[in-house]
Amino acid sequence: MSDLAEEMALHFEVSRFLYREARLLDEERYDDWLALFTPDVHYWVPGVENRMRSDPAGSITASHMAYFDDDFTDLSRRVARFQAPTAWSEDPATRHVHLVANVEVEAAGAEPGTGPDGPSPHGEPPPAPGELLVRSVLVSYRNRNHDEEDVLSARRTDVVRRTDDGLRIARRTVVLGQSVLLSQNINTFL
Repeated sequence: MSDLAEEMALHFEVSRFLYREARLLDEERYDDWLALFTPDVHYWVPGVENRMRSDPAGSITASHMAYFDDDFTDLSRRVARFQAPTAWSEDPATRHVHLVANVEVEAAGAEPGTGPDGPSPHGEPPPAPGELLVRSVLVSYRNRNHDEEDVLSARRTDVVRRTDDGLRIARRTVVLGQSVLLSQNINTFL
């Protein structure tokens, strides 16, 4: 198989994985969604600050607040809370549509400690050899009751690892397009 054919096959495989993930969330199949993550996952949704371009701190820092800074246990608790009969904020259920686009897939650098973009500015190690760096954009549309409607847009950077069970997300960073959330809550996975 040519390099281009291999690259296209890998892009198709990863894109299909991300589209399936979005469908599982839309169908509220949270246990199946959770199974798409590695046990050592780090799921981070930092707050975005409005800063001048010249500010060396940037708009996203690891020391600033995060909407989510979760490991597998935290994600499991959130899933359990969504499924609990006492989850009154989800009764009636929120209707979700997750749209994933602009998928880019890169293999990690061959040398340990290197990656396509070098070290992460947020303190995350680069992808290990054999892992994939996957970038995508996401639009999450949510509707609840008759008149509650929210649209969240985000850029995602994932580290995807091939396991015996298929592709799994080892790290996810989600940078929201909004610096101030206008929605009443963020009761969704991104």
